[in-house]
Amino acid sequence: MSDTATTKRAIPDRLGTRTSRILASWEVLLFGVAVLIFVFNAFASPYFLNAWNLSDATFNFTEKAMIAFAMALLVIAGEIDLSVAAIIALASTTMGAAAQAGIGTPGLVAIGIAVGLACGAFNGLLVSGLRLPSIVVTIGTMSLFRGISYIVLGDQAYGKYPADFAFFGQGYVVWVFSFELVLFITLAIAFAILLHATNFGRHVYVIGNNEFAARFSGIPVERVKFILFLLTGLMAGVAAVCLTSRLGSTRPSIAQGWELEVVTMVVLGGVSILGGAGTIAGVVIAAFVMGLVTFGLGLLNVPGIVMSIFVGLLLIITIAIPIVAQRFKEMSLGK
Repeated sequence: MSDTATTKRAIPDRLGTRTSRILASWEVLLFGVAVLIFVFNAFASPYFLNAWNLSDATFNFTEKAMIAFAMALLVIAGEIDLSVAAIIALASTTMGAAAQAGIGTPGLVAIGIAVGLACGAFNGLLVSGLRLPSIVVTIGTMSLFRGISYIVLGDQAYGKYPADFAFFGQGYVVWVFSFELVLFITLAIAFAILLHATNFGRHVYVIGNNEFAARFSGIPVERVKFILFLLTGLMAGVAAVCLTSRLGSTRPSIAQGWELEVVTMVVLGGVSILGGAGTIAGVVIAAFVMGLVTFGLGLLNVPGIVMSIFVGLLLIITIAIPIVAQRFKEMSLGK
């Protein structure tokens, strides 16, 4: 009887070794997809493996990925911010107006970041203070922030930026490593430490898994959520500085549709849309996957509308995969 009981307890309910669990993880699978896309692009276009072309490819995702890092924490906590692209538009419009008034580069950077923080604080107050649904709040502020940009600019554009302002979106730190790429790597490390190696990160996971239990365990849920919206607004402000610098101009339609791409990047990276699970490493790999796909399609002269269709399908598929897999698992256990 004792031997039988011991045998039953020895039956594992998950993969037996740490190595096998890592190899079966979403991040490793996604990394394999990234490698396959890289190889395919290398064979599909003779221009792909050029170091400067690869450097240019990073501009397809670095600005969006900066926002995706903060968005990942927000989604893990069970919330979402669909106003990030509109925050970029408002921050860029404010920087443009300041540039026309003669304010220099340090002031423009400070203004862009300050506007992002203010928008994030506004969203955070509505969600954490009034406990309104974040999806409803940020759909509203998405229209509000971009609407202000359209009122200010109409069909006009701001373009008189200082010459040294171009460094943030066009400058290189060393060889083919742009300022944006170095900033992307730095932020990836910072957010990875914040999420995976601090009490704040653990609080984010607990809130996403069970907000009710988190409140009873003493976690300041509202304060954590407010900080997460602040971080998301901050990253949208930083992205606004980089994007405006790279384009050298501001229009109210700037970053149109980026909210979809940022959310796709987060979900593709393995962050559960229901909250409570995800890693920064997955978001980093997802950013490279989307950047490689976009750059590869561009080299093949694929129209932009096809890329938009691809992003939409990618979002649907990555949300559906874990749900379908869970249902199959439940069906197999039921048998």
